[in-house]
Amino acid sequence: MSDLPPDLPRLRTLEHWLILSLARVQERIAAEEQREQERRRGAASRPPVPDWMIETGIGANHAPLYVHVGGCHMAGKRVRAASREVAARAITDGVEACSHCRPDTELGVLD
Repeated sequence: MSDLPPDLPRLRTLEHWLILSLARVQERIAAEEQREQERRRGAASRPPVPDWMIETGIGANHAPLYVHVGGCHMAGKRVRAASREVAARAITDGVEACSHCRPDTELGVLD
């Protein structure tokens, strides 16, 4: 016993529905492959995480507020990369070290 319709018109209807369904699935696969390709391209072109970051404040002078280890999850949006020397100098000059990533410990500089 077959689970398919016995007559030609219903078989043609089923065939048509399957063709449309297959086309929708293939379109979705193509879209997902495009997204994955764009994600990989974005990850490959992303600049490397800096070793040290300095977070600045809001306002005209953008004074440094915190020093972070590169990739610190507590760093805000207003950060710029810094060299080891600049980060160490900032801490010794009174810029607060992040209490989460502890750049002062990493740098060997204590307030």
